[in-house]
Amino acid sequence: MWIFTRYGFFSAVCARQGDGGYGQPIDHDRIMVRARMRAHLETLKNLFPGLVGQCEIHQSATSDYAFRIFVGKPAWVGVMEALARETDYDNFKSEVARYQGTSGEAYENSLHKVWSVMQKLQT
Repeated sequence: MWIFTRYGFFSAVCARQGDGGYGQPIDHDRIMVRARMRAHLETLKNLFPGLVGQCEIHQSATSDYAFRIFVGKPAWVGVMEALARETDYDNFKSEVARYQGTSGEAYENSLHKVWSVMQKLQT
């Protein structure tokens, strides 16, 4: 699942068992939350310390997502619920620009590109 929030972009999938390497069975009780930018995961951890604050951010230069954390599925459900409850804006890209300011320009620009690509599905 791809999740775009005012705090950042995340890809959430079931983690694999054991060391999480390819070929390991899926662990349906644990979520691997991946990000392209470390700051996005750091923000998530700071906002939800009771849910994901204790998770270590793993970094890998050989993975398609350089940064990841591992959380129990109940904790991730709590994060998703909290994100839904706090929604208080009527334009997502404008909210990202407001929340992130100039430090989030690359993220905001990427959101405009994603919007454009997905808009083509509609025509």
